[in-house]
Amino acid sequence: MTLPDLHPADLHLRPARFPDDAAPAAELLNASNPDWPVTAELLQHEHDHRDPALFFTERLAVQGGRLVGVLGVGHDDFAFDEGRYWANLHVHPQERNRGVGGALYAEFLSILKARGAQEARTMLTETDAPGIRFLQARGWQETWRRHEFRLDTAAAELPGPSDLGGLRLEPLDALRSDPQRDARLHELDWLLFQDVPMGQALTRRPLEVWVQQELEEPSMRPELSFALIDDARQDPLTGPYVGYTTLLQNPGGFYFIGMTGVRREYRRRGLARALKLASMRAMQEAGGGEIRTFNDPPNVAMIAMNRALGFVKWPDRVRYELTLDAGVPRGSREA
Repeated sequence: MTLPDLHPADLHLRPARFPDDAAPAAELLNASNPDWPVTAELLQHEHDHRDPALFFTERLAVQGGRLVGVLGVGHDDFAFDEGRYWANLHVHPQERNRGVGGALYAEFLSILKARGAQEARTMLTETDAPGIRFLQARGWQETWRRHEFRLDTAAAELPGPSDLGGLRLEPLDALRSDPQRDARLHELDWLLFQDVPMGQALTRRPLEVWVQQELEEPSMRPELSFALIDDARQDPLTGPYVGYTTLLQNPGGFYFIGMTGVRREYRRRGLARALKLASMRAMQEAGGGEIRTFNDPPNVAMIAMNRALGFVKWPDRVRYELTLDAGVPRGSREA
């Protein structure tokens, strides 16, 4: 099907320029996706700390001196493949259906073709009907879902501390005196992530990149994030750390869970639940608020745990994929 993508005569596409573009880009993204606000600081941090070994580029759509659209295209750093790319396209709500999205999408295809891409991915909420129509009309197909759950901890009645069987919990900020903390958490995170059923083969980020993107991410709340310690264990890679959970705070005021898990040999003892509850209790003591978490459908144990704690399901996040031949969507023809 031929799509009549109009390209307004006064629309200009250009590369993003940081730090100048951080604030207007954040303003546009917040208008496009108010459910998950960002700040100029967050965008600048993300820009400064991407893995330099991976490809990433951004294009801005400017009209009449005003930013009206943002496109980001790069390698999937969580599931890297040389021919696989991740994309996000946002148009200001007041400028939709005026050709801005079509122009950015044409630029997106041009970037993929130049790189000989074989696959592209993106993710959006299942309630985003216009976005889904936009993708489906261009040959994208749904391939995976992630469940979102939310809980207001201010009103939640949380159970008391769990029996840890001789183990102990420590906030991540209290572990800064351990010179190997970051390296040990990096190793532990990789062990845990390999067991997360995300519907794709995951890849490991380098230590420096992981620390910058995770522990030093501006939203990170290390005083509300906890490690599970087994003082009798001294693993050469993870030391006494056998599990951990992270809690981050979005600029919109809500919190979200980054990772919760324990090593395989420590599972089925309620320790992941104890980790999550430790963060939730610390959050309550700090004033409480909404907490969000995401689980993949095969992760039935974590989903059951979240439901038992009072988390309520929200609309899914849906992953869409586009299959290409050397950067050109399959089934399409060029003049």
